Amino acid sequence: MQNKSIETPLEAWLTFLSEDAPERIIALITKYPEFKAMYETLYQMCQNTERVMEMFFSEELRQLDRNTVKYMIEEQQREIDQQKEELKRKDEQISQQTQQLDQQTQQIAILQKKLEQLNKQKE
Repeated sequence: MQNKSIETPLEAWLTFLSEDAPERIIALITKYPEFKAMYETLYQMCQNTERVMEMFFSEELRQLDRNTVKYMIEEQQREIDQQKEELKRKDEQISQQTQQLDQQTQQIAILQKKLEQLNKQKE
């Protein structure tokens, strides 16, 4: 298209979408004046860089934010699951220790009774 004149509406649209050379833009607007308003709109948008950046990146940033939040929630859930497993193991350990303590308490009680019986026999 660079060395070719703009002859058809299809070529006009291709030029509009692909050219940034001022000479080609002037040739397009001269032959197809309806493109002038579109170029003016684009020019005004480009003057406001902040708005252009917002247009291009706002959706991507929103998606990135959503993905980040989702990732953080998944990480927290994994951490919670790990903590639950750890608590479960500790509860099992406490239960085992409680059982051992109960057994030892019973043995102490039995030994105290035997000691009392021996003391009574000595008297």
